[in-house]
Amino acid sequence: MIEIIYCPLNYTMNLIGTKWKPLILFYLLDGPLRSGILQKKINGISNKMFTQTVRELENDGLVDRIIFPVVPPKVEYKLTAKGNSLESILHSLDQWGIDQNNRES
Repeated sequence: MIEIIYCPLNYTMNLIGTKWKPLILFYLLDGPLRSGILQKKINGISNKMFTQTVRELENDGLVDRIIFPVVPPKVEYKLTAKGNSLESILHSLDQWGIDQNNRES
């Protein structure tokens, strides 16, 4: 019998532990954003990486993609309930960054 060792932190890091995922999730805390607007908020992300990252977040159930049937196509992203449950973690990470930046100034 193979024993499966479950690590909650490993699970969390697999969901949000890339360079871009926390930023996308953080910006969506304020509500849905159109694809182009969301991408512009994330300095340095390429089109390819943005698309790959939001697809992963969608597949993991953290983000919903809403497609509006208009020309040109309009796409919005919003957090799911599971994505919203990360709010306190994301705000804590943001505050930690603010605190560290203030100490170095």
